Amino acid sequence: MKDTVESQDEAFRNEVRAFLAEKFDPELQAQTERQGGIFAEREVAARWHKILYERGWIAPAWPTQYGGPGWTAGQREIFQMECARVGTPSLPSMGLSLCGPVIMKYGTEAQKAFYLPRMLSGEHVWAQGYSEPQSGSDLASLQTRAVRDGDDYVVNGSKIWTTNAHNSNYLFLLVRTSTEGKPQRGISFLVTPMDVPGLTHRPIISTSGEHELNQLFFDNVRIPLANRMGEENDGWSVAKYLLEFERGGGSLGVGLMSGISKVKAIAGKEPADEGASLMQDPDFRRRAALLEIELVTADWSDLYLSSGAGVGESVGGTAASIKKMLASQKAQDIAELAVDAIGVYAVANQRAALGAHPKEPPIGPDHALTVMTRHLNGRASTVYGGSNEVQHNILARLIGL
Repeated sequence: MKDTVESQDEAFRNEVRAFLAEKFDPELQAQTERQGGIFAEREVAARWHKILYERGWIAPAWPTQYGGPGWTAGQREIFQMECARVGTPSLPSMGLSLCGPVIMKYGTEAQKAFYLPRMLSGEHVWAQGYSEPQSGSDLASLQTRAVRDGDDYVVNGSKIWTTNAHNSNYLFLLVRTSTEGKPQRGISFLVTPMDVPGLTHRPIISTSGEHELNQLFFDNVRIPLANRMGEENDGWSVAKYLLEFERGGGSLGVGLMSGISKVKAIAGKEPADEGASLMQDPDFRRRAALLEIELVTADWSDLYLSSGAGVGESVGGTAASIKKMLASQKAQDIAELAVDAIGVYAVANQRAALGAHPKEPPIGPDHALTVMTRHLNGRASTVYGGSNEVQHNILARLIGL
């Protein structure tokens, strides 16, 4: 039986590799290598999304009844591993990975029939409206109000740190529909098109120079009651379920192991003392080895934490918090090591050399182009999705501290 599974996995790996060799062409590879943000820019992401959609592979973790490919956990791991190996574009996750599972669990049949196919096709690109200027990690204190008026909610307030809102045409958001009782009891979960009257956004430019974040403003925005997921005032339950996918979705080890491999490859090209490569430097080699050991440990922890989750299911709140902390901290460690590896090229301003259509050639070797940008961009990873401090508090409460 074991031999049969292994042979099936190997056949699947070969199928994925053949697909990537054909569809991830040199032009798309070059554009992807120049991406500095969390997600690929709109043009690159849309092209890769279409390729995966046409193959039926755009939503690896979705059940087949909603359009997923029906893969096993092992096949999903193989697919992620092979994509990480060649460096395919990072696609926006707010729809397929976050809101999609919420709609499957809390949506009506009409909502499922409308939203899910359009997520798969890429017709709908989603953004997340959770944080507010005074309500980030303390999400329960949010103040964006939604007041019933006939068959609509009238929404007023602001959302901040809204990733990819400028490239999205749909939004899911949390609103306050009641001020009575505990703060968590007065929250509802709504979805809306981005082009409704009264909804505007303003760009926030990150330290890395990327425009990925935005602040949203709601001025008497009307959202139909039919666009609510779950019961009124019970949006906190919906929100927590979604956060389990944001914090614990995907394979932790695949991307991280690919990241440390790329750092070691960079170090093999960068010079150290007396003409040797940096990878031959004992101190750097020791740092890389210690980090790689930590990543292997994190990968095995991830496999254990994720082993009980079926297709389309979350790993659960406790495991999600642990995975979120491990993934964000180790990703930052890898990025810092990469910055050390490229040396003086870390201080170069590479903005004009980034993106699908760069205006200038890179300063220094190609492997140094995105390192500093991704390092600066990744500093937010221990904050978004619930800061690591918040995750520590969640775990402490669970064990009675």
